[in-house]
Formats: sequence, structure tokens, C-alpha cells
Amino acid sequence: MPSRKNLNAIALLKADHRTVEKLFADYQKAKSSDRKQTLAKQICLELTVHCKIEEDIFYPACRADGVEEDMMDEANVEHDGAKVLVAEIEQGKPGDEFFDAKVKVLSEMIKHHVKEEEKKQGNMFAKARKAGVDLSTLGEEMATEKKTLVAEYKNEGLPKPPTPTFTGTQLA
Repeated sequence: MPSRKNLNAIALLKADHRTVEKLFADYQKAKSSDRKQTLAKQICLELTVHCKIEEDIFYPACRADGVEEDMMDEANVEHDGAKVLVAEIEQGKPGDEFFDAKVKVLSEMIKHHVKEEEKKQGNMFAKARKAGVDLSTLGEEMATEKKTLVAEYKNEGLPKPPTPTFTGTQLA
């Protein structure tokens, strides 16, 4: 994670992206079920926290400052798709039918989402900078919320994720 001195929302989100990319790469190399289970759980935790701080803090700020509505809507729908797979991975274990495939598809979904946020021309992060989103204040708020959520989720387990773009429902 970026140092407190350089903390801004985009740096924090990019650090999260790199962490998850490494976890997915490690999962692909893993041989033992125990190692795969540990990595899958960590991937699910990281993505659940990341989605929550984006949806609760970063995305609303981007919307308020006029970042393209279609881009923001797509990001929310991508999150909901990822949450469905995270919930299924959380309930399963290596060796279950489709478990490795779910982790692989989740990896591909996240790769696409990262590209939309930070890599392709006209990406969300560039638009947030251009719109004047207060990245420093958001970064501090997001870092605080992230720390709280990680502790909560490690203690209580991951919540059943709401998927509001899927007809306002929550996963059972």
C-alpha cells in the first residue's frame, strides 16, 4: 500500500490491483489444495474490501464530480458480476466442480476491470483526475475504511454481497 505521505485514492486502488494480480498469478501456480484454498480466500477478501471502498467512497465522488455516467455504471455492474463469483468461491473449495474455473474467470473479469479503470485510453482514473476529484482526502478515507473492513471481515467472515445492479437483490 502507498505510504501515508503519498496516499491518494488512485495510488491505493492501484496497489490493491497489483496485490490481487499477484494473488491470481500465485493461484495459477499453486499445486496443493491447501495453498489454493488459502489464496482463494485471500483473493475473495481483497476483492470484497476493494469493491466496498470503491462503491462507498471512490465511485460516488467520481459521479459527483461528473465522471462519465456510463463508465461508472459499467464499473458497478462489473463489481456485481465479480461478487457473484466471490460468493461462490467462498462457499466452495479446491476440487469442487468448477472451482478452478471460477477463480480463472474471476481473474479475467478483474483484469478487464483494471484495464477499464487504469490502463486503457480515457480510463476512469484519468477522468477522475481531470474532473478534479479530491484524491488525497478520498485516499485517507479509503485507507481508514479498508483497515476497518479487513479487520471486520477477518473476524466475522465476508458478508453476503449486495449486487444492486442485479435487480436490487442480495446473494442468498
